Amino acid sequence: MGCGRVGATLAVSLEGSGHSVAVIDQNPDAFRRLDADFSGKKVTGLGFDRDTLGQAGIEDAYAFAAVSDGDNSNILAARVVRETFGVANVVARIYDPHRAEIYQRLGIPTVATVRWTADQVLRRMLPMGATDEYRDASGQIRLVQADVHPGWVGRPLRALETASGARVAYLQRYGDGVLPSPDGVLQENDVLHVLVRAADTATVERILTRAPEVS
Repeated sequence: MGCGRVGATLAVSLEGSGHSVAVIDQNPDAFRRLDADFSGKKVTGLGFDRDTLGQAGIEDAYAFAAVSDGDNSNILAARVVRETFGVANVVARIYDPHRAEIYQRLGIPTVATVRWTADQVLRRMLPMGATDEYRDASGQIRLVQADVHPGWVGRPLRALETASGARVAYLQRYGDGVLPSPDGVLQENDVLHVLVRAADTATVERILTRAPEVS
């Protein structure tokens, strides 16, 4: 739902990956953002209206993204699709970060546009400690990109986990994603992504951004 720049990009990307796609927007002119060879359905209407969703083929949908420019419309559509039509894979774009957190706790996956964008810009400007990349539906588990003190370079990731209580999820090494082995070692210029309990985030940040204790 929503054929703005994000919605059009999602639709074209999904179709390019071999998926069949339907796009809903209340403004028919919005479909001009789609590529000329886009072959999916274009449905004019409100994305939370059951008849409109039916025209888009919601009964057969595997996933649904609500990415219009209205928070209320996105969350309403996401709830209708999940609760009425039983689509499990639903995500809503929310501009208000406080509302996004509430809906996450209610089990509705959201992308908080403003918070995510601000985090990404700040990370490219300043050391940030840990920046959210994902939260589980309860809000208790975070996947974060974590800054680390240079003193951790050359040390086993297992030592990093033991000291901080975080779990290493993956590394980015020279642009490639790496699933490290249990005996893997942090290398210079690695970008570290860890899983942490939300309540422990500040402690993990403090430990990782300081030099490790000498044993």
